[in-house]
Amino acid sequence: MATIRAGAATDVGKVRRRNEDSALVGECIFAVADGMGGHAAGDVASRLAVAALQRLDGVAGPGPLDIRDEIVQANADILAAAVADPAQGGMGTTAAGLCLGKVEGDECWIVFNVGDSRVYRFAAGALDQLTIDHVAPEAVTMRRGVITRALGTDPGPRPDLWVRTAEAGERFLVCSDGLSLELTDEEIAAVLTACEDPQAAADELVRRAVMAGGRDNVTVVVVDNL
Repeated sequence: MATIRAGAATDVGKVRRRNEDSALVGECIFAVADGMGGHAAGDVASRLAVAALQRLDGVAGPGPLDIRDEIVQANADILAAAVADPAQGGMGTTAAGLCLGKVEGDECWIVFNVGDSRVYRFAAGALDQLTIDHVAPEAVTMRRGVITRALGTDPGPRPDLWVRTAEAGERFLVCSDGLSLELTDEEIAAVLTACEDPQAAADELVRRAVMAGGRDNVTVVVVDNL
């Protein structure tokens, strides 16, 4: 059974008036949701997304289908909230993270993503992005672009799901694009190398992203498999 340590940090940044990101550090589920919509309540959408995902903590050995079902439910919850309060119409959110679960009886990490929030794996000094940004092709060369998949849409988005064997000594980073907008992979890797404690690493990554410009909300979850 894997032994997990995790830390999370968030900041509104230097430009935005409010923080529309939400982070989740659960028992087996770790995620970041980056809300969209401004006055259309992106913060509400991101909170609804992590609330749905947190229910996975009550599932014994969750698998990919359990994660998919909660993402589907999160999308439905966001749409229902927008119907109940028309002022929230058009709100949406990304969702990315990983869950320690089981596939065919074997313990594994299930990585998931909708939108342009990211999951990275850091091991042996190498930082590898595990998720694929859902942005328009013409925006690939830009620092940020138009998101092509998000929660809060009808029909709902198809989440990407990957299964990885859990290995001792690996570290994962889940983040909103407020981090990748400001720091290079090399800068991120340097912090993950220098900060052994996951909470210290999360705090330092957010601090550096804000100091580098803070053009967006920035949220980070660092997960260690000891």
